Amino acid sequence: MRKISYKKGRKVQPTLLEYTGSHKSVKTELQLFVYDTDTITEFEKFHVDALESSFVPQKVNWLNVHGLNDTGIIQRIGDFLRVDAFMLSDILNTTKRTKLDEYHEVLFFNIKSLLPIEHSDNIQVEQISFLLKKDCLASFQEKRSDFFSHIRERLRMHSGIVREKGADYLLYLMLDAVMENFYITIENEEDNVEELINLSKSHSRPIVLEQIEKHRDNFNFLKRSIVPLRDSLYSIKTIKDDDVFNAIAHENYSFFDRLYQKSQELLEQIDYDMTTLDSASNFYFASQSNKMNEVMKTLTVVSVFFMPLTFIVGVYGMNFDHMPELHWKYGYFIILGVMLVLLLGMIIYFKKRKWF
Repeated sequence: MRKISYKKGRKVQPTLLEYTGSHKSVKTELQLFVYDTDTITEFEKFHVDALESSFVPQKVNWLNVHGLNDTGIIQRIGDFLRVDAFMLSDILNTTKRTKLDEYHEVLFFNIKSLLPIEHSDNIQVEQISFLLKKDCLASFQEKRSDFFSHIRERLRMHSGIVREKGADYLLYLMLDAVMENFYITIENEEDNVEELINLSKSHSRPIVLEQIEKHRDNFNFLKRSIVPLRDSLYSIKTIKDDDVFNAIAHENYSFFDRLYQKSQELLEQIDYDMTTLDSASNFYFASQSNKMNEVMKTLTVVSVFFMPLTFIVGVYGMNFDHMPELHWKYGYFIILGVMLVLLLGMIIYFKKRKWF
């Protein structure tokens, strides 16, 4: 079970910037795209000192940050975009749940990107944060990844309508790309669960039950990650209804509605998969119980077969002088024959009744 770690006695000021993630060796690097319908300029190795001179009004400015260790760079970006300190703190605090905040014409959105770890039952977690202002989107990743490679190619090749839309549509594309990772993770979990169900039908080892519980924890973790995302996407509808936030064009709210519907579909799929896991768990216990019943049935049948034989042996094991059968010449063979006939008769009777 994944829990938020807490260090006793630690008191961090709300305005103090400190990266709490696990990628502490990743160097902070910046990439900038400045584009409109007709032109695009890409700065691959962008320096924070060039923010003032490189941002172009009336064009879309996408600043992508890889690595969050250099809090000085994060602070300078926040100062340039006029972002409140608590938003910058939430960008660096990876223990925070998915959330959406709108403050002073800035929309803050952070999301957990989940991907399966190859050859493992664990899930890789990375926090990605976004700051959206009019004509400007800043994205913050803990490390370099290929989540948005296809978006960069679409910008370079002028593919689709991304160059014709604003920064809000770019945010939609990036959120959609991150949500695709949820589908990949759930599909991977479903494949593992299917193998586990097949294994539970052929093996009754305790490791099967341990694996079932492991994947149940994974699905619960996925659900805990998607529920706040769904709530955040629903909150965008409130921003739309208030009609006070201008960074999202009115005609683009429908794209975020699609993301909300996707989050609903993901949660429904997780609920279905958890029901499947419950069925696998019930099947495991049912097979264990059935196996135990078969063992008890076999032991009971064997015991019943030997009960009358034990009775006969017990009778003739008594030390009485006047037992005429003890002095018969063929008494021993006669008793053995009687015991054999009795045993065969019971076997035939049990077979006819289909008791074994």
